[in-house]
Amino acid sequence: MTIPTPPFGREVIESLIPHRPPFLLVDEILELEPGKRVVGLREIRADDWWFPGHFPERPVMPGVLTIEAIAQAGAVAVLAAEANAGKIPFFAGIDNCRFKRVVEPGDVLTLECEFVRVRGPIAKGHGRALVGDELAAEATLTVFVSTA
Repeated sequence: MTIPTPPFGREVIESLIPHRPPFLLVDEILELEPGKRVVGLREIRADDWWFPGHFPERPVMPGVLTIEAIAQAGAVAVLAAEANAGKIPFFAGIDNCRFKRVVEPGDVLTLECEFVRVRGPIAKGHGRALVGDELAAEATLTVFVSTA
């Protein structure tokens, strides 16, 4: 497997992780150290599928989807490591999760995830989402990488 060189967009992201639209929440990868860290982007669009129901009068990206976007960026880093290519990442835990800022249409999320411990199929990392210099959300994420 050839490790892609950032920046790269959705076509390459889809070659690395199993997520697909409308649930693919990462548009671009800016930085990548396979198995270690990643920085990605997600443009929050007014026509994103969740806004008609969350909330019609005040569109806000659900916090759980912000955490999911961080995790998907992290999945790019985990699955870009040759030993994990083609595997499926599953959440095994979300700890110390905090939401600091509302995310709304027109925002661009910078998604960062750095893995601090990897033991076999389990990786633990710190992730955060920023809008500009403002922290929108952060959490410690634990991921289990499975062959099926």
